[in-house]
Amino acid sequence: MEQKQIFMAFFRVGMLGFGGGPAAIPLVQKEVVDTYKWMDADEFSDILALGNALPGPIATKLAGYIGYRVGGVWGMVNGVLATIVPTIILMIVLLASLNAFRDQGWVKGMSTAVVPVVGVMLLTMTIDFIKKSTQSSLGWIWTIVFIVGGLVLMEVLHVHPAILIFALLIGALLKRDAKERGAET
Repeated sequence: MEQKQIFMAFFRVGMLGFGGGPAAIPLVQKEVVDTYKWMDADEFSDILALGNALPGPIATKLAGYIGYRVGGVWGMVNGVLATIVPTIILMIVLLASLNAFRDQGWVKGMSTAVVPVVGVMLLTMTIDFIKKSTQSSLGWIWTIVFIVGGLVLMEVLHVHPAILIFALLIGALLKRDAKERGAET
């Protein structure tokens, strides 16, 4: 039953995750946190942050890790296959179909309409992350500092997001170690 749930969760993500990783992330979160309750939203946020710091497509990284955690090695294989097989099939079918009708207005409209939908999905997830950050030990001030600092670093100074995530993870580890050393003395 567990393997079937892993497959169905990531199969739905693979089928509906148009737009790549950014569109798939809210779908994975819905399946993992809300539908199957394999982890809570905070834990998913941590996994997502770490996954974004690693190379490769985020949907398959999430499927692999969560599948492994829930169902072991077979769960990992199952989750990754469930994520990529629909994409492979849909790419072959849709690209062949869209290529045949690429001059039709409805095809151009459909392709254009996907972009704002993905944008809304990302905005919704961003708002959820901001709310969770303000309710954590960071508070509003540090949340705003990290948002503005991250925007400046990525958009103005063109720092790669993975470098920023890695630096924040190292900073969090060092801060935690400093607190533990202070508690020991």
